[in-house]
Amino acid sequence: MDWKFQSIAVVGSGAIGLYYGGRLASAGEDVRFLTRSDFEAVSRDGLQVESIHGDFRLPRVNAYQSPFEMGPVDLVIVAWKATSNGQLREVLTPLLHSNTQVLTLQNGLGNCESLAEIVGADRVLGAMCFVCINRVAPGVVSHSAGGSMSIGEWRPNPLGRAVELERRFKAANIPATAVESLEQAQWEKLVWNIPFNGLSVADGGVTTDYLLATPERENHLRVLMTEVIAGGRALGLQLDDGLIDYHINRTRPMGPYRTSSMIDYVEGREVEVFPIWEEPLRRAREAGVGMPQTELLLKRIRERLDTRG
Repeated sequence: MDWKFQSIAVVGSGAIGLYYGGRLASAGEDVRFLTRSDFEAVSRDGLQVESIHGDFRLPRVNAYQSPFEMGPVDLVIVAWKATSNGQLREVLTPLLHSNTQVLTLQNGLGNCESLAEIVGADRVLGAMCFVCINRVAPGVVSHSAGGSMSIGEWRPNPLGRAVELERRFKAANIPATAVESLEQAQWEKLVWNIPFNGLSVADGGVTTDYLLATPERENHLRVLMTEVIAGGRALGLQLDDGLIDYHINRTRPMGPYRTSSMIDYVEGREVEVFPIWEEPLRRAREAGVGMPQTELLLKRIRERLDTRG
């Protein structure tokens, strides 16, 4: 049996939600955006995306302030930060019918588990988004690099959902790939997220070009990446050492890119400490592998957050 979807709700209309949801809407999909601070701007002016893959504008956007107004849909895309997951049950419940599937685009580990507690494990998928993107104004998104998605089933499922999502996202000009192991894709992205997001906070709110500006800083990134790879391997994942050069080389052309955690730190918002650092460290320890430099990085992050004025 195949799974098809007609209606989509995007929960979390920041840079990620507006970009990917906007591309789906521009391809003719029925997309409904749950918006917060951008509601008035998006309702009045629509959505504008400045992208290396082609700029586009949606003059009219189906924007809502309440999930009750949106109603049940076939697919829910969770695109907000994991720091908002305490609101998942309240927001998801009005969006569900008997066959609604849920796709999380969130960073780190533990997010699928949070969704499964609410909707059941058999409805959950995850995707890792490898993209350089920022929301530069209400309803305006800048996409300067990347954009690919790796989509996987959280638990084995016979409905072919990841393959269908790959097909539909590709039709919306999103480079998407259905992967056999979501956990593998999660750890491959952690090889980037743990050092770059982490040091951008621990070093006081710095951009990626700063972290690559000297051999000493770059070496620190590489040491952290090596630890993440070792942690993933302890869990039985096939993580290649080539991921280190891959991530370094793809980041250098980004210039002064502000990581998502750096933005949250400098703007006084909660940082995704649990899914990006605490949970990967916990799982690696349980698998018998220590990550001492990552532990030290987490300590520095906590100190920064504790002393933030």
